[in-house]
Amino acid sequence: MPRSLYGRAALILILPVVVVQLVVSVVFIQRHLEDVTTQMSLTVVRELQLITNQVAMSPDRQTMLAQTSAALNTLQMTIRFVEPDRVPMQDQIRWYDFSARVVIATLRATLPQTRAAVFPDNRRVIYYFQSHLGPVKLEFGRRRVTAAAPHQLILTMVFFGGLMTVISFLYMRNQLRPITRLAHAAQAFGRGHRTPYTPRGATEVRAAGAAFLDMRARIERHIEQRTMMLSGVSHDLRTPLTRLKLGLSMLDDDEAALLLGDVDEMEQMLDAFLDFSRDAAEGETEMIDPGALISRIVADAARAGKPVTIGKLVGEGMVALRPTALRRAVENLIGNAIRYGGGRVDVSMTLTDKSLLIRVEDDGPGIAPELRSDAVRPFVRLDPARNQNRGGGVGLGLAIVADIARAHGGALRLGDSKALGGLQADIVIGR
Repeated sequence: MPRSLYGRAALILILPVVVVQLVVSVVFIQRHLEDVTTQMSLTVVRELQLITNQVAMSPDRQTMLAQTSAALNTLQMTIRFVEPDRVPMQDQIRWYDFSARVVIATLRATLPQTRAAVFPDNRRVIYYFQSHLGPVKLEFGRRRVTAAAPHQLILTMVFFGGLMTVISFLYMRNQLRPITRLAHAAQAFGRGHRTPYTPRGATEVRAAGAAFLDMRARIERHIEQRTMMLSGVSHDLRTPLTRLKLGLSMLDDDEAALLLGDVDEMEQMLDAFLDFSRDAAEGETEMIDPGALISRIVADAARAGKPVTIGKLVGEGMVALRPTALRRAVENLIGNAIRYGGGRVDVSMTLTDKSLLIRVEDDGPGIAPELRSDAVRPFVRLDPARNQNRGGGVGLGLAIVADIARAHGGALRLGDSKALGGLQADIVIGR
């Protein structure tokens, strides 16, 4: 079965038309055209039997021609003797001439002296039979044995059936176009693109389009409210934190050291909240080279003294991406790998015609398979899975990466690194 809506609709439209035409053609050929042709051929057979009998009773050719001339004029036939080598070895008909086959079958079944029958066109029939005076050639009109334009019904049916099918397909395409536009708008929104869409088409399609617009507006409003709430909370908490730092700065260093550490950790949490509150689909999509972007990210991390190396960059081409959001996602994966890994991080990329894969691997303890689904949830910290003594966090790093991947129409996949033995984090984005 075709997978597209157009293909399935075309099959539903064309298949019944083809079946009806085949059934009608077979019934018409077998039950009407064949019967009519047989009846007309039997009428001519009786006339041919009369002529062959007169030829059989004639002593010579001249007498035979004189005796049959009147009957031949009445029957609108011509007769003459031919040399044996001028008689065709077999019947001659066109491959698509069904009526001629019926005529020949009738002639051979009723006239045993038949030598051959030739149907050169739709106007004449040439009949050869054997007599005691030699081979005889009879020629008469085609209309006497077959109906005029016997295939007219079939040709007319096929032509107008095909014409109406094409017209119906054009109308059907116009009716399916709003559904296709709705599917494209929904797919683009799932990838973080907001394409203009106006409901059109039939009532049901308009209702589905209006429901999609309402759903899209609610989702965007929810994201905006979440962003505003987290941003507002984080901003409001910075003021008392600043006062705390100012007050702690007036105390002795020994007494304030632990408290200042707590305040710094709270600021780091607020920064993580702000990163998480940002829209994962921020910025407009641009056609960029993902290999060049990965190279710049790794180079920046290396300049900052981080143990990051670049692996294989397979494939070349331009991909529609949000460079700012994607950079933040890759940097979060690199930061997590450095914080929880063993001190070695490798970044690679594979670009194909169908997808973009960005892979970040480390040599740390990794994450157990049963905990990987929880690792991408916000505010989840996997104490048994990662070494928490190597850095702080609130469990938003992988959640931010997953949001950015989903905003690009992709996903974040976690697994075991075969090269380094630690965690393998893949950002997979469809093209």
